[in-house]
Amino acid sequence: MVERGHPPRALVIAAFAAVYVLWGSTYLAIRYAVQTLPPFLLAGARFTFAGAVLSAFALARGAERPTRANWKAAAIVGTLLFPLGNGIVVWAETRVDSGMAALLVASEPFWVVLLLWWRARVRPRPLVIAGIVTGFAGLFILIGRAPVAGVRADALAAALLVGASCSWAAGSLYARSAALPRAPLLSAGTQMIAGGIGLLAMGLAAGEVGRLDLAAVSVKSIIGLGYLVVFGSLVGFSAYSWLVSVVSPARVATYAYVNPVIAVLLGWAIAGEAITWRLAIAAAVIVGAVALIIADQGRSVASASHRTTDTRAEAA
Repeated sequence: MVERGHPPRALVIAAFAAVYVLWGSTYLAIRYAVQTLPPFLLAGARFTFAGAVLSAFALARGAERPTRANWKAAAIVGTLLFPLGNGIVVWAETRVDSGMAALLVASEPFWVVLLLWWRARVRPRPLVIAGIVTGFAGLFILIGRAPVAGVRADALAAALLVGASCSWAAGSLYARSAALPRAPLLSAGTQMIAGGIGLLAMGLAAGEVGRLDLAAVSVKSIIGLGYLVVFGSLVGFSAYSWLVSVVSPARVATYAYVNPVIAVLLGWAIAGEAITWRLAIAAAVIVGAVALIIADQGRSVASASHRTTDTRAEAA
């Protein structure tokens, strides 16, 4: 067994590559999947199946069965992350380009800081405040009054994408203290199952079953759905879960500003999505703001760690 803090370098690089590229590419996969598949049923099928696979794998490896309290917590977190978070992203990509969707979702770290400030009275440091202000300036550049020329966009979808990133942030923060299963894979699996069921219910309520024409489903949509299940949920999340256990949170969090860059580039290279000067400037501002926030948080954690080490040394 590899000791924590000393994992094989090649394995760490491979895991980061998986999280960077696979999660960044899911926005393009969603774009193709929603061409002939209804968004909420698509997302519901993805997360229900992936959650069942992860849960079964975790239980087979000896994880404790989830209790009623575990399922209640998973339902709350899963609803915030999936129906109100990722589900909105999938729906929005029927109306906006995949690259723009990724950039709007990249505002999630801004909401984490603001929610911590509001709920936990954790006042952000000046550099973080500067990052938040810069980030929202980037969002304004991206979805300001004038539409981005050549970029498929929609004001309602853009607004809901920002709201989805806030919901994802709220779910992530709530999950820190929620009574979720101890085994990480089982915890993720139960959240996906609960969220997937919620998404399927949204699809039923929206009448998507009546609009689903299996005969008209394209090969691209089927491949997109399969890619999301296998590489986005199973491989990507497994790599992320392992990284969280072996490297610092600040290093893992770098995916937040790499994913949108990957998404924009893939959307341009494969789907022919436009990259205008305004989109490029907004991307640079938003990604730079996220990097600023994550870098400052990394320094804060390192500083706290050094203080703890010094205190223990003095006590010894």
